[in-house]
Amino acid sequence: MKRDLSVKEASDWIQGATPRLAAETVNLFDGLGQILAEGVVSPRDLPPSDCSAMDGFAVRASNLAGADSEQPVGLPVVFEVAAGGSAARPLADGESARIFTGAPVPAGADAVVRQEDTRSEGDTVWFSAPVVDGEHVRDAGEDMRAGEEVLSAGTRLGAAEIGVLASLGRSMVSVHRRPRVAILSGGDELVEVDGDVTGDRIVSSNSYSLVARCRELGAEPIYLGISKDDPQSVESQFRAALGADCIVSSAGVSVGDHDHVRPVLQKLGCELEFWGVKMKPGYPFAFGRFTAGGVVFGLPGNPVSAFVTFEEFVRPSLLKMMGAEQCFMPTLRARLGEPLTKKAGRLHFVRVRLVRDGQEWIATTTGNQSSGVMRSLVEADGLMIFPLEEEALQEGASVEVQVLRGHWFEGRQPPP
Repeated sequence: MKRDLSVKEASDWIQGATPRLAAETVNLFDGLGQILAEGVVSPRDLPPSDCSAMDGFAVRASNLAGADSEQPVGLPVVFEVAAGGSAARPLADGESARIFTGAPVPAGADAVVRQEDTRSEGDTVWFSAPVVDGEHVRDAGEDMRAGEEVLSAGTRLGAAEIGVLASLGRSMVSVHRRPRVAILSGGDELVEVDGDVTGDRIVSSNSYSLVARCRELGAEPIYLGISKDDPQSVESQFRAALGADCIVSSAGVSVGDHDHVRPVLQKLGCELEFWGVKMKPGYPFAFGRFTAGGVVFGLPGNPVSAFVTFEEFVRPSLLKMMGAEQCFMPTLRARLGEPLTKKAGRLHFVRVRLVRDGQEWIATTTGNQSSGVMRSLVEADGLMIFPLEEEALQEGASVEVQVLRGHWFEGRQPPP
């Protein structure tokens, strides 16, 4: 078993050991959050023909060339075209047709005038301004062309992507299946969220945040509860996790004499491949693989350490399983808003807030960086990278920040 890897070494190791999961075909309604296993090509032009973008009147632009408020142009309304319908005949010179949003523009017409820009008198409509050729007309194929790849393999399906697939008539879609992630924790001091917290007992909050994070990513979490600090309880819990694509344990995987997890994993056909990553928070992190397939992540017990190691190592692994092309957190450059110091030898992930100052982002810490301060995770916009061998960063230094959660809080601008 390897010891004390750098963050990059650990990340590369895990990505190399992580398989992509097989494709499955699911109902479009069930595909939200999953990742396309193949590109999607439009079978036809959308819209299929030139259509109106407004309720109004289809005309020939040349007929309105001299129209103004003093000398409006009147044209007879000869027929009506509804959405989903078709024109009775081509539009002749000097005619207009009533038309509705989404309706096909009749042959002979080349523009649409909004209803509110006209005045009707019986079967005649009056226009008081010229119109540009093509105005308020959506061209055939403007949205999608027949044979065009509109969604590529590796695209995560959100509401917009599902809408595109529906418009193409795709009721079923090929996606990488969701990884089944067994979540477990261990320790005599841990209780469930509604348990007795008298004495030194604490709620197993890691389990709840990990289950929630897996769901956010589109994985399928399986919560297996809390084991006691004895070999039988630990083995029972891990046996229940067999068959999952991924096991995430915050039970603690140590290398000491009282470690129950490592021998249990070996008994069940899993070999730990490395332990310890030169980072803070999150040093006591472990990774292993089952000979029959499936990976195991041993997260530290402290809440912030568990969160950071999940984001740095577990999240990219799950995203790769799901077929994602981009597995790592987005980053941006910021100016450090305060001086920071640390000991060399570990890369620090510093929880920071981000605020805009002109064209720059300013990163300031959330305060106490203890690995037990859970509230800092709520307040943090990102994780600032304090390099391994650096001991001091001055105020104003240019720093790299990993953006958390992929969204921005209300009132803050996205990066340029």
